[in-house]
Amino acid sequence: MQLIPSPISATLDFAAPGVSHGFLRLPYSRDDAAWGSIMIPITVVNNGEGPTALLTGANHGDEYEGPIALFDLAATIRAEDVTGRIIIVPAMNYPAFGAGTRTSPLDRGNLNRSFPGRPDGTVTQKIADYFQRVLLPMADVVLDFHSGGKTLDFLPYCAGHILSDKRQEAAAFDLVRAFGAPWSVKMLEIDAVGMYDTAAEEMGKVFVTTELGGGGTSSARTAGIAKRGLRNLLIAAGVMKGGVQAQPTQWLDMPDADCFTFAEDGGLIEFLADLGDVLEKGQPVARIFPVMRTGLAPVTVHAGRSGLMMARHFPGIVKPGDCVAVIGVEVEE
Repeated sequence: MQLIPSPISATLDFAAPGVSHGFLRLPYSRDDAAWGSIMIPITVVNNGEGPTALLTGANHGDEYEGPIALFDLAATIRAEDVTGRIIIVPAMNYPAFGAGTRTSPLDRGNLNRSFPGRPDGTVTQKIADYFQRVLLPMADVVLDFHSGGKTLDFLPYCAGHILSDKRQEAAAFDLVRAFGAPWSVKMLEIDAVGMYDTAAEEMGKVFVTTELGGGGTSSARTAGIAKRGLRNLLIAAGVMKGGVQAQPTQWLDMPDADCFTFAEDGGLIEFLADLGDVLEKGQPVARIFPVMRTGLAPVTVHAGRSGLMMARHFPGIVKPGDCVAVIGVEVEE
């Protein structure tokens, strides 16, 4: 079967020396532009011999620390600071980023569940396909910034995944350590099918991610963590010159699915614990009040395991099946 080429084209040369700014141009015919395009900003920096780092933000469009750190890096980076190649895509799901939504407003596609993508599919599938077939194969190290978006709030952490390849896992945890977020997580994914993370790791790439705050906004603190951690990671990966600014971090483990607590009822949520609180297994985490009428007793949601509350549902209304809380276990490095 003949491989269908990607419809996306880059307006820059990935091998050109120095700093290059351009776009990934995806043709998109729409009502207001018959021959229109989606223009995804990209910066490529080449200088000398060294590994390639692929840096991405706004995989989900309502998460902002990553785009802040990456637009800032693209505006300030100098070629002489680089020892290899850096590919910067501050808003990989650009349609979602422009709309401030988790998924694309064009096809409701969740980019982080769309890999390996399709060159003849929806807009989101075409973006995934380009990363799968063009950008990821170039990379040695991949950093994909995430935050809680509009529906979750997190303790600010950097994470690597628990992998069967322990050398690949160890390399990722080394970069997590260098990033220097207040918390560092050995992450267990419960929904890994179609993820950018999975695509990168199956290619043998060293993959690191973050969760930095949430609520569909950012703060000076979380943006600062993103910018400092980005620089530290690039230096530790051998892609940027300088010294790592070491920061204290507390490691958390996610040993099993009991870390995740889900709502079985919908309604108004009252949290009984806050981020960073230590919980015992079975301890009440939240109450959910039915809102169809008054006089009904709330339903209590309990912790599935003992540990530290590292994430929580953000809006005040929950639906059945929503993740209410995530509990991690504090561990020594």
